[in-house]
Amino acid sequence: MRKAVSIAVATLLTLSTGSAFAAGECASLTITGHPEYAPIAYRNGDRIVGAAPTLVEKIAAGLNVAATSKYTGSWEDAQAAARDGVADIIFGIYYNDERATYLDYVRPPFMLDPVVAMVATGKAFPFKGQDDLIGKKGVTNDGESYGQAFDAFIADHLTVTRTAGVEKAFEAVIAGEADYVIVGLYPGITAAAQFGVTDKLQPLDPPLLTAEMFVAFSKKSPCLSLMEPFSKAIAAMTADGTYASMLSEATTAWQDWVAKN
Repeated sequence: MRKAVSIAVATLLTLSTGSAFAAGECASLTITGHPEYAPIAYRNGDRIVGAAPTLVEKIAAGLNVAATSKYTGSWEDAQAAARDGVADIIFGIYYNDERATYLDYVRPPFMLDPVVAMVATGKAFPFKGQDDLIGKKGVTNDGESYGQAFDAFIADHLTVTRTAGVEKAFEAVIAGEADYVIVGLYPGITAAAQFGVTDKLQPLDPPLLTAEMFVAFSKKSPCLSLMEPFSKAIAAMTADGTYASMLSEATTAWQDWVAKN
């Protein structure tokens, strides 16, 4: 694992001829993300930890730039921190046009994230895709976006309320107050385990969509010159399996964290 990271960072430095200049302009980065999206990102004290911040921190280290991961509040609050320039980088975020007014997205995405509808165990209904949610009551977490197309479908065709946190969304479904919750598959499974409701929820198949997940810079950050070297590093680390290893290690670390908390 360490060897793979070293190779990826070395590749980054080879590819990025402007990295030394960029690092000179930007001495440090404040980074943030989703507090409830394990193992990709989750709160641990006053930090956001997980696979996504690990990726960002490794890239920053390769550029000789200090990166400080900070818990800035809810997912909605984290987006506000990036919008206002309180955070330089937000990680694990989907693209939509509204967010692009205050974020510069680093491409390529660092992973693909399936999004599903989860229902109370034993209360599954016939389901082949998004049209089967029409006429039912849905719920999802505050601040979540699922890309331009599905966001528009929700607004035009579905009845979906928002909750302050994934746990409350799960509670609404389990209590019968909602028929389904829209959630990322991986964080949905891990959050259900964390809250002790794994046996009370089940995902419907197929996924509603598979979304690209990005690292993005605040347009107000003084560190925008780092976007190109970040892009090259993400491309290298996803191609050579480095990020896949980070995600695997983050899953194990999250399981240990849950056991201790």
